[in-house]
Amino acid sequence: MADRTSSSITIKAGKAEIMAVIADLEEYPRWASGIRGFAVQETGADGRASRARLTFDGGPFSDTVGLAYAWEDDDRVTWTLVEPGSVVTGLRGSYSLAEEDGATEVTYELAVDVRIPLIGMVKRKGEKRIIDSALKGLKRHVES
Repeated sequence: MADRTSSSITIKAGKAEIMAVIADLEEYPRWASGIRGFAVQETGADGRASRARLTFDGGPFSDTVGLAYAWEDDDRVTWTLVEPGSVVTGLRGSYSLAEEDGATEVTYELAVDVRIPLIGMVKRKGEKRIIDSALKGLKRHVES
């Protein structure tokens, strides 16, 4: 899982406000297309999820996976797969936030491995679709 796909968007809000939305995993189905449910299993000392189960509908397939989270204040969050699903065998991702002049650039990186063989270009295109949809949903939700 060496290759990652990445994209960025600028949101007219501070990084603390944006990270609060990102950290509220159980609300993702309201603004992130394809996310059917999130269940937080464990939280860290900061009250944010350290482990959660994600159920998604990714178009040609659906799956439920377990993820572990690491939070770096309001600057960055990373997640890794700790419980593979029936289709997803590897997953790493992150949101990084950089605030400047009342707006925040949010960068989302994602790498996914699945049981079915995919050509690299097809895999990256799928990752890009997930990322772009998530960033647009996050922007709409925060700015509304």
